[in-house]
Amino acid sequence: MSVDLSEADAQFRQWMYENLSHAAEHFGLTVAGQVRLGWLDRSISAPVRASGRRLWLRVVSEDKQWIGDDFWTGNLDANVFATLPKPQVLDVYEWEEWRQQRAELMTLAPGSPCSPTDTVRHALDLPDSWWTELRRTIEVIAATPTDRVNADQALITGRIQQHFGNSANPVVRQWETVHGDLHWANLMGPDFMLLDWELWGRGPAGTDAATLLCYSLLVPETAERVRDTFAHVLDTDAGRLAQLYVASRLLHRVVKSDHPDLAAPLRKLVETL
Repeated sequence: MSVDLSEADAQFRQWMYENLSHAAEHFGLTVAGQVRLGWLDRSISAPVRASGRRLWLRVVSEDKQWIGDDFWTGNLDANVFATLPKPQVLDVYEWEEWRQQRAELMTLAPGSPCSPTDTVRHALDLPDSWWTELRRTIEVIAATPTDRVNADQALITGRIQQHFGNSANPVVRQWETVHGDLHWANLMGPDFMLLDWELWGRGPAGTDAATLLCYSLLVPETAERVRDTFAHVLDTDAGRLAQLYVASRLLHRVVKSDHPDLAAPLRKLVETL
């Protein structure tokens, strides 16, 4: 018997819209703008209004077996970065309905995402102050101690060996705290702000710089600006290993049909390493 996946996907998306409405009702909010579905429809978000104040409401849904991982509380845990330009979580509400749902009410980020997708495909016009704030933010994150884990040695070894065999030594000798998902849909402009802190935690030094570089490869001038901003990281042994790890991670997603146009530039990057 064949299964109509398109119909199932449509039903799931409709259910996510209902989750958003349920969360808005719980908090006494009115949805006041464009509703956005996240990666693989696992989250849904929208600007909301309460007593004249504009906020942001996000609902994520997961199978219960996965909710014990660090990502589940990442946005709330990131409130420790109180001085950084990022949203702050104001309230959380969870409920169960065949999956576990988590609604997070947070401050609204001004501006708009630098790209509608994680990969940038057009030249960006961002002021020097934006790039300065980006570097400062990543440096503050890197220096912040945490017990949270973004990636461990087993994951890094597995990803690198999956794509490059034993041609590179995957052992990480330098660790730091990383945002873990530094791509262009999570960066706001023209005023700098960094979104989506689900995955932050300890990871290989240089992970964030390498991630943004890999997501910039389709626009050479943007990739060059990323290189210049993070040369002090990317041009080290730790930075080169981080680039190899991130490239292997994204190539793993290419196999799953995510951003296929990155495959060739990622392999070209790896050749230079």
